[in-house]
Amino acid sequence: MITIYHNPRCSKSRECLLILEETVANPETAAALKNAHIETVKYIDSPLDFDTLSSIIKKLGITPLELVRKNEAIWKENYKGKTLSDKEILTAMIEHPKLMERPIVVNGDKAIIGRPPSRVLEIL
Repeated sequence: MITIYHNPRCSKSRECLLILEETVANPETAAALKNAHIETVKYIDSPLDFDTLSSIIKKLGITPLELVRKNEAIWKENYKGKTLSDKEILTAMIEHPKLMERPIVVNGDKAIIGRPPSRVLEIL
């Protein structure tokens, strides 16, 4: 199963989802994906829990801070310039899902941030 952590209001997220859907629907590429199914998680509506977010960050091979959208007003007003532990950063993203970079696509034990959206092809 391929999971996309998706924000429908984000053009890059929409573009990434379209690439996934087209790839899975294409008979030539679908065969290589072994009948992959796409699960779409609207993480703004259903924030991730601590364990799920930690697992995604591990699969991405980054630190929690590297997943933060540092230009978001929430970050600037509440967290910028503070020394935060990884746990505190994870908690901030859980409490304020808009802080997460997007989209994130997970395929098995691999994950990627879909910026640019074409990067999603790297893990299919």
